[in-house]
Amino acid sequence: MLFRVLLGPDNARRINVTEALNSVSHLKNILQDSLQIVQDFEIQFEDPDFGNQLCNLTDISELPPDRAILKIITKVSEESDNASISSLDTASIASSSSSAASASSSSNVSPISIPLRQRENSDQWPSPFPIPTFSYDVELRLAKGNEMFREHGTLLDVPKDMKMDILNALCRSMFSYKTYQTRKELEVVAAGLVNKHPCLKDPSMGTCYDSWTTRLYYKVGNYRHKLGAAGCSEVRVNQKRTGDDSRNRLKKARRCEVNFLPDIPTGQTDVTLQNEKAALQEEMTKKYPNHAVVHSKMEQTFALRRKEIVDEEPPVAEIMRQWPALFLEEQVHMEFFRITGVNLKETFFSSLDEYTPKIIQLYRSRSGAFGEDLKTLLNKMDAQITNVMLQRKTAALRGLPLFMRESTDSFFKSCLDTDVDVDGDGVNTRGVQIGILTVTEDDTATTDTDANVRCFALIIEEQIVLDDLPDLPTAMAILFGLIYALNMKYPKELKYMFETIQKVFLRLDTKLSARVQSFRNKMLRC
Repeated sequence: MLFRVLLGPDNARRINVTEALNSVSHLKNILQDSLQIVQDFEIQFEDPDFGNQLCNLTDISELPPDRAILKIITKVSEESDNASISSLDTASIASSSSSAASASSSSNVSPISIPLRQRENSDQWPSPFPIPTFSYDVELRLAKGNEMFREHGTLLDVPKDMKMDILNALCRSMFSYKTYQTRKELEVVAAGLVNKHPCLKDPSMGTCYDSWTTRLYYKVGNYRHKLGAAGCSEVRVNQKRTGDDSRNRLKKARRCEVNFLPDIPTGQTDVTLQNEKAALQEEMTKKYPNHAVVHSKMEQTFALRRKEIVDEEPPVAEIMRQWPALFLEEQVHMEFFRITGVNLKETFFSSLDEYTPKIIQLYRSRSGAFGEDLKTLLNKMDAQITNVMLQRKTAALRGLPLFMRESTDSFFKSCLDTDVDVDGDGVNTRGVQIGILTVTEDDTATTDTDANVRCFALIIEEQIVLDDLPDLPTAMAILFGLIYALNMKYPKELKYMFETIQKVFLRLDTKLSARVQSFRNKMLRC
């Protein structure tokens, strides 16, 4: 059965339920798992017997037979009301770790309201852009103007106050998606405006919206200045830069981060967040840290952590000292979700499952054009008789830089388990800025077989930041999450491999480089 689920005023999800529904509770469980809703909620549906008005769903038989529109109404308790816990009017989209959230509520840990943007789809900038509703008098004038345009082709003469109302409303809508817009994105907004209100078209030849694009260009600059004066972190971080230092890049979201540098939550200050950070550090010194406490305090200190990492750009060794919980495997997934709104583990592995057969087929068809390395990789994969699917996924990932004609000399490293140096100052990590270390068992290799892999470790800035990972796909996913969490650039020698993971596997951005676009097209044709 197909459902359109309304989570908020501008947030709707499409859910296809293939199994037979036997009760309302059954449907609630499915929606909780699919939409990651933590709070208790009620379901309303559009009842065709009453002109599609919303009614509470009390029996599963009340639903229409094939498809239905549902609305989620969360139950907000008095305690959570006092704590200002809310979520886009109706639903709370939580992290992928529901167990951590439930444990948090049972451990006297008070959650906090964090004003984070939510990603509604895989494309950060919508096209066509949803034009907001303007003030009542502006909408009246636009309605009459559109009618005159349809009847006589007459364009509306827009006075200054009306123009300012339109630009202000568009700015507020645009900044809900991102703080720094490109010229092309402004053109999408301008085009959407004149498509919805044709009476606003330019009288001159051209695209019919060039003048609106120019107005938006200057308006967003002024709007950013006002945001900076009001204390917006994502704007102020760039106002602090010295004008004569050309090496400083503009610090902004470049890889579809929806919460690149969030503001401090309402009711909190730097002092209170520093206290929470100190409590988190103390919790991490325990032999067995309380994961619910760690999760809650990582949520509370997200804005402070992003400010330190993005603004101050400390070395990874300092981040490990200040934020040790950030290097827990589950917290890497959580931090990636906070920054992008995308479930790293679920999205990466589902894409890997989907694409691995096509990628392997592509490697086989083109192996002759990529030298012996790709042939050797495929031969080793074919020789495996255990964990065949895992070996195929590993080969698909290891072959990516080879297919992209990139060097992996300083990325894929290996050593024996007797030679591992977790302090990161040994020969295995020396000179490695970003890499994956394969740890093999000593004395298990023969002339005909490879050594048994014991685990994988991640290297960043010559430091082993996380070890004891079970397989290469897991290591690759966690490493990619850390790149976002630490606000790191992709290594130049592997930029196409990481772009493929970001844009093809995780579907973060649809603008692909020519090389990655070629790989994607060839893979999908297999």
